[in-house]
Amino acid sequence: IFAFDNGWDDGSKYRQRITRAFNNLFDISRLSDLDAAKLIQENEIDILINLNGFFGLGRQEIFSYRPAPIQVNYLGFPGTMGADYIDYIIADKTLIPLDAQSSYSEKVVYLPNSYQVNDRKRAIAEKQFTRHELGLPEDGFVFCCFNNNFKILPVTFASWMRILKAVEGSVLWLLADNPTAKNNLIKEATARGLDSCRLIFAERMPLPEHLARHRQADLFLDTLPYNAHTTCSDALWAGLPVLTLMGSTFPGRVGASLLKAIDLPELITNTQEEYEAMAIELAINPQKLRDIKLKLARNRLTTPLFDTPLFTKNLETIYTKMMERYQADLQPDHITIT
Repeated sequence: IFAFDNGWDDGSKYRQRITRAFNNLFDISRLSDLDAAKLIQENEIDILINLNGFFGLGRQEIFSYRPAPIQVNYLGFPGTMGADYIDYIIADKTLIPLDAQSSYSEKVVYLPNSYQVNDRKRAIAEKQFTRHELGLPEDGFVFCCFNNNFKILPVTFASWMRILKAVEGSVLWLLADNPTAKNNLIKEATARGLDSCRLIFAERMPLPEHLARHRQADLFLDTLPYNAHTTCSDALWAGLPVLTLMGSTFPGRVGASLLKAIDLPELITNTQEEYEAMAIELAINPQKLRDIKLKLARNRLTTPLFDTPLFTKNLETIYTKMMERYQADLQPDHITIT
C-alpha cells in the first residue's frame, strides 16, 4: 500500500499512525503533475485512489495521465468526477440508487453498509464539560449543528428558526466558523423575530475535546442539500443523535447512509415538514429522545458503522473484484458486494 502525499506533515499522532500504515509514502507536493504521474507508474500501482477529487489540494491532472490501470473516486468528493479517466466511484445504495447510476461517469461500486470509513479508535477526551463553561443554558433543549457554516442555506436556517420558536427555551449551538458568517446568522435570526442569544457559537478546539463537548447537546440537526459527513459520524461516535433530511443527490444522502449503518432509520426524514415535526417531537418528549440515545449507545460498537475491521474487509473485497475484472481483460462495470 503506497501513499502519494500532496499535503504536509503536521507532526500529529494521527499523521504518524498514517505514515506507519503504508509500505511507502512519497511527497508529491513539489512535483509537477507529469512527474507525479511518472512516479506512480514507476511504482507499478495497480489501483490508484483519488481521495480529493475537486476538493482541497486536488491534483486531477495526475489522474488524466492514466498512471495506473484502475483509478477510483472515493471519499473526498461526494459526486461524479465526470471524467473518463476515473473508472469507479465507491458508494452504497442509499447514496446512489440503481436508477441514478446514469448520472455518474464512473461505474458504481456498492459497499454493503455505508460507504464512509470510520476509525473506532478515535479518542474522546475524558474532560466533562459543563454547559456553563460552554456558554450553554443550564436548562433548556440544546439543538446543535457543527457543520461548516457554508452548508447552512436559507431554507435550512428558516426551518431551524421555526423549530426554536416551537420549543420554548431551546437554543441552537453552531460552529463559530468565521466572524462574517457568525454576524450574518445572528442578523438573520433577529430578522426572523428570534432573540439572538438563542444562537450560541462554539469555537474550534482539538478533536478529542470537541467530541467530548457533544455530550452537552441534545440533538444534532443536519443540513440540506449538503448533509453532515464527518460531523455526522463525529456526533454519532460521541453518542449524540443526528436528525437528517434525505435529499436527492450524493452529498444530501450521507446522513441517511450513516444512520442506516448504525440502525437508526427513525432519524431519517424525507420532507421539510417531517424533519421539523420530528425535531420538535424529540425536544418535547424526553422519553422518546432517551430511548433513541440508549439505542445509539447500544448500537455504537455492535453495528457496521464503526466496525473498522469489517469495513476494511469489504473495501479489500471490492478492490480484489476490480483487479479480477482487469486481469480478465474486462471493462469496468458496476460491482455490488453483500
